[in-house]
Amino acid sequence: MSGNTFGKILKITTFGESHGKATGGVLEGFPAGFTLNSIELQAQVNRRSPGAASHSTKRKEADIVEFLSGIAGNKTLGTPIAFIVANKDARPSDYEKMKDIYRPSHADFTWEKKYGIYDHRGGGRSSARETVSRVVAGAMAMQYLESQGIKIVAYVKALGGIESRQPATIPTKAEVDTSPLRCLDKAAEAKMSALIEAVKKEKDSLGGIISCVVSGLPAGLGEPVFDKMQARLAAAMMSINAAKGFEYGGGFAAAAMKGSEHNDVFGAAGDGIAPLTNTAGGILGGITTGRDVFFNVAFKPVSSIGKKQKTVDNHGNTIDLEIGGRHDVTVVPRAVPIVEAMAALTIMDFLLLQKLNK
Repeated sequence: MSGNTFGKILKITTFGESHGKATGGVLEGFPAGFTLNSIELQAQVNRRSPGAASHSTKRKEADIVEFLSGIAGNKTLGTPIAFIVANKDARPSDYEKMKDIYRPSHADFTWEKKYGIYDHRGGGRSSARETVSRVVAGAMAMQYLESQGIKIVAYVKALGGIESRQPATIPTKAEVDTSPLRCLDKAAEAKMSALIEAVKKEKDSLGGIISCVVSGLPAGLGEPVFDKMQARLAAAMMSINAAKGFEYGGGFAAAAMKGSEHNDVFGAAGDGIAPLTNTAGGILGGITTGRDVFFNVAFKPVSSIGKKQKTVDNHGNTIDLEIGGRHDVTVVPRAVPIVEAMAALTIMDFLLLQKLNK
């Protein structure tokens, strides 16, 4: 099976299945001699784990990261960094009765068509459990980027069709995490919480939108033509489970604007020249302008729902399916650190490529 590696200079390869013994990864290309803060790294990983919130899965995983190579005394060695995260609360038996059934909107059908077999234990590698490895690698990348003055923060913009107001300034992760839903608009958060409880009683699920801002980026990152900054970010975000859409800068709203409304005029800024506005989202011609890069990622409703649905088994027999097990009402709040991780891996890859080309 291919498609398990992301990046060009900084490469993360992930492995493991949702209800196997462990998930993990190998991160190559990370510079030698960098001191990692293991406490901060684990804290970032913990942000992806399910909490006590009513919208989260009841699967309880400690998600303790165990490094196997590439680090000594918290310093990176420049060699491949291998790590694992044990699956302590796996329950493959929850899926035994569904092993021959194609679950609506899941990858069971397509994986079987491609490989002739699929892992019925929670979807195997198509499960969002795989993303814990991305968050581990992304947490390392974020620490490196922060040492270069680059910060990445994401938050919930919308959930179940309820839109929040844009924050006046770029928030910190601590500010985002004051909300169980990682929504910065308290009025919108209250409506979202009420909707989640109502949909939970219906045994249904919700989707939403995550906004992400990258600040402190230098001008000149990115490559022309096929490796544009926005193209690589889009590929990174669309590789996340349940992601259904990506837009940056003015996004789809730009299609309704006039050129005079959308254009960012250049002018004197600080000691140099920069766009005075930022409708472009910090990228022109696939290369960063020095302004903040910002984008949105849309996520579909969780496919595993308890509500009765019609489907078929692998013999074509019609089935009335009610999916049991432990599932989120919405993955959107837990996807915030995953979006940050994939942004960090993408940006750091470009930084290392820039250094290589100089």
